[in-house]
Amino acid sequence: MNSPLDSAATLSPAAERPANADFDAVLKGGAYAILPQFGVIDATGDDAASFLHNQLTNDIQHLDVTGARLAGYCSPKGRLLASFLAWKTGETIRLLISKDVQASVQKRLSMFVLRAKAKLTDDTDKLLVVGLAGDVRGPLAAQFDALPDGVHVKVDDPSGTLIRLPDAAGLLRFLWVGPKEAVEARLAAIDGKLQRVAPAVWDWLDIRAGEPRITQAVSEQFVPQMVNYDVLGGVNFKKGCYPGQEIVARSQYRGTIKRRTALASVAASLDAARAGVELFHSDDPGQPCGMIVNAAAAPDGGVDLLAEIKLTALESGSVHLGAADGPALHFLPLPYALPDEV
Repeated sequence: MNSPLDSAATLSPAAERPANADFDAVLKGGAYAILPQFGVIDATGDDAASFLHNQLTNDIQHLDVTGARLAGYCSPKGRLLASFLAWKTGETIRLLISKDVQASVQKRLSMFVLRAKAKLTDDTDKLLVVGLAGDVRGPLAAQFDALPDGVHVKVDDPSGTLIRLPDAAGLLRFLWVGPKEAVEARLAAIDGKLQRVAPAVWDWLDIRAGEPRITQAVSEQFVPQMVNYDVLGGVNFKKGCYPGQEIVARSQYRGTIKRRTALASVAASLDAARAGVELFHSDDPGQPCGMIVNAAAAPDGGVDLLAEIKLTALESGSVHLGAADGPALHFLPLPYALPDEV
């Protein structure tokens, strides 16, 4: 087993299928993964909250110190450039983002700071991002005075922030983000109680939780509702303007939403079933009916994925990977309900 003090860079996020033992550790016990697939942008300054409030899809101005929330960053056309989990730690607003879009998104956001008293900093190298899943309450309770008791509730202490995330595949999940040395020291204390697993296991858990992540492969492809961000609480329709707000609002209030994100599995390789690959319906082979948002190796040897898709494509026929004669997708129930009106 790897020591928690080993560099996170030694584990590739999703380049290889995790070992069966890694899945077993999560499904039958408790495990943690160090997550290099995420980056961290810290926003500081008197105007940090108001600046981000005017840029992102959710209410950042009134972000509670005890909670975290999803948010998106859209182009002027209302398409998601990035997705975040946002929370406050002290006077800092912290944004967790897919590492492969962090540099471009941070640069773009910084262009709009102008006269605002706000500064955006890449603090990824100073922090450690750790996901914990399964039977992990006991080991965590030995390290934290209190554990968050609701989804997207958080607690802070000198070793960072612990956030309760939505369950996935019936498993309890927490995200731990804090100063690298402090987190490593506490991980050493729980390393014998929880097994360290590959970060790709966390990608699978995120998919089974039904929470899409915007990566480089799908940046600018989806309006927030297409990836269920309205249902997941990632969009506040009562807040003020932000880039793309008119299009996002129009999608919500004018007519039915015709595309959503569904959970599915497919018997294919990770190379074939990856983010950005188009999907085709058996009755309409000439044009795509959807696109893979996220994909990860599944315990059964196949690939689980989140697929943005026309709702009509789910009513009859079959949906296939890459072409109408490609591997067929098997759709699974999401862990949350979509609105009846869609």
